[in-house]
Amino acid sequence: MTTVTHTPHSTPEPLEIVRAKSWKVPITLGVFVVIAILLFVVLGRDGTSLFRLSTAADVIQIPEIPIPTREACAVIVVLLAILAALSAYLVQSGRRVPIALIAGFALLFLLAFLIWASAGATLPVTALLVGTIGLSVPLIFGALGGVLSERVGVVNIAIEGQLLAGAFTSAIIASVTGQPLLGLVGAMVAGTLVSFVLAAFSIKYIVDQTIVGVVLNVLVLGLTNFFYSKVLSPNAELLNSPPRFERINIPVLSQIPIIGPVLFRQTIIVYLMYIAVAAVYFALFHTKWGLRVRSVGEHPQAADTVGINVNGTRFWTVSLAGALAGLGGAFLTLGSVGAFNKEMTAGAGFIALAAVIFGRWDPIRATFAALLFGFASNLQNVLGIIGSPVPSEFMLMLPYLVTIFAVAGVVGQVRGPAAAGKPYIKS
Repeated sequence: MTTVTHTPHSTPEPLEIVRAKSWKVPITLGVFVVIAILLFVVLGRDGTSLFRLSTAADVIQIPEIPIPTREACAVIVVLLAILAALSAYLVQSGRRVPIALIAGFALLFLLAFLIWASAGATLPVTALLVGTIGLSVPLIFGALGGVLSERVGVVNIAIEGQLLAGAFTSAIIASVTGQPLLGLVGAMVAGTLVSFVLAAFSIKYIVDQTIVGVVLNVLVLGLTNFFYSKVLSPNAELLNSPPRFERINIPVLSQIPIIGPVLFRQTIIVYLMYIAVAAVYFALFHTKWGLRVRSVGEHPQAADTVGINVNGTRFWTVSLAGALAGLGGAFLTLGSVGAFNKEMTAGAGFIALAAVIFGRWDPIRATFAALLFGFASNLQNVLGIIGSPVPSEFMLMLPYLVTIFAVAGVVGQVRGPAAAGKPYIKS
């Protein structure tokens, strides 16, 4: 009789997933710590920085806050070094650096810079923030259009052209009719028409989306410059003198210090922006339409399988994105400058596109990214008024430096919608 012995199979040990450590964030923060030491300690300034937080129309008057410049900057530099060291410790431990730590580092560095730059002067904080909102409105509308386009699978390089077309059209229509609301509608139509061309060539005729976007930007720039020189300038009083929207003060809310002037003493376009940010976020992530849009941008074949018209969804979503960008262009002529000028968008469409990437294709995050870029743009104006020693040439570069730092230094490699930039050909 033969006895058979069964040996139990050994259980394989689970595979350990090894994640590569990315030292990008600690290195970036370390570089900024070195910059902070050189700027705020070695080149530190004596005196007192005054922060003004109230305006004459506020119900509650907050007294100016005096801050000893050199001492405050030194304390903040120590805190920055601690945060940079903490980020290095987290990476060494195999953990991800939380976005809250990066945001806290950025806010502290910004605070130190403002204290250093305003030594011996008074910094009007409310005016700085009000100007930030004004400069951010076109960026936010453009970023919302970019988010919608890329979520549905179309890379929208033509945001610059859509903003410019909206600004040009709104100026003419509002000037001729005397009705800024009609100019607003015209701007949306103009932005939509630019998007029609982008959608038609990239979706129907399978032309490279980036090339189409670049060509559209150049085309709109050339057309608006030509008509401005040949038509608008000789007839400025008739065609380029649009009435501007008046500011609407929300009762009670507009009198709250800081928040009131910044958020609730604005024009109708800014209030529409608040609604647009909330509406795009809700529609994308909490409606059936948003689910279809995101599915088309992530996996068009699967979306087509369940009966979604992929190219139709892309076409109309890109058109909606153009209408939003057109609103941003209208703000330049009907809410800010008051007339159309050559190349008045000044690269705002490309900064809006950077805000889309920085915001990881999320409407709320993209809005905050656009506000950051708007803040950097307005900072040069305020520091010039108070007589800051920062060279004006550097301040002109600041918005673009912030853009490069945000996208390359902090965001790095991120994954956008999987099908963005890829045409869909139904088999």
